[in-house]
Amino acid sequence: MQSLIEHARTFPKTIADQQEEFERLARGQKPQALFISCSDSRVIPSLFTGARPGDIFELRTAGNIVPRYRPHAACGVAGSLEFALQALQVPDIIVCGAVQGLMREQTVQLMPLLRRWLSSAEHRPTANEPWQTQGLGEDPTVVAQQHVLTQLEHLRSYPGVARRIASGRLRLHAWFYTVETGEVLACAPGSRAFKPL
Repeated sequence: MQSLIEHARTFPKTIADQQEEFERLARGQKPQALFISCSDSRVIPSLFTGARPGDIFELRTAGNIVPRYRPHAACGVAGSLEFALQALQVPDIIVCGAVQGLMREQTVQLMPLLRRWLSSAEHRPTANEPWQTQGLGEDPTVVAQQHVLTQLEHLRSYPGVARRIASGRLRLHAWFYTVETGEVLACAPGSRAFKPL
């Protein structure tokens, strides 16, 4: 923790030569994309995209889950999505990440709130059914990639997303980041196969 504190203390000096850029950012933001990723500390979108402050509007959740649209539910993900679309007018949404908790359920047995949140991923009809019977398989990479595609489907259930896609004002992207190599894979529209970006 101390290293984080020290960095925060010295940050004003670190950015002293970028004063104009930070003054411009203080007046407002116009990000290039909404970037939805998992909360995993090893997945740092700005690190592998080269994004500068103001370039991406980040939404990080356990499992990079986007719940299906429910108009009367109070949900931080839905609220952030609404803000990104209506206030910021983002032209692109990227869903990226890995979902280890979906494969290793024993790691969340004693975390009821997290288990309930992960059920929003909607990969199986009952809590007792193993992932393998869902056709997801046992390969964690394949499971994570198919999970990302499921979250894109959930995004399409939001009326604001559907309208913007139909009018050509919004594009959805499915990415998979490989922590050990730094490689980013993407799934082309209409495909379910992930290939190097």
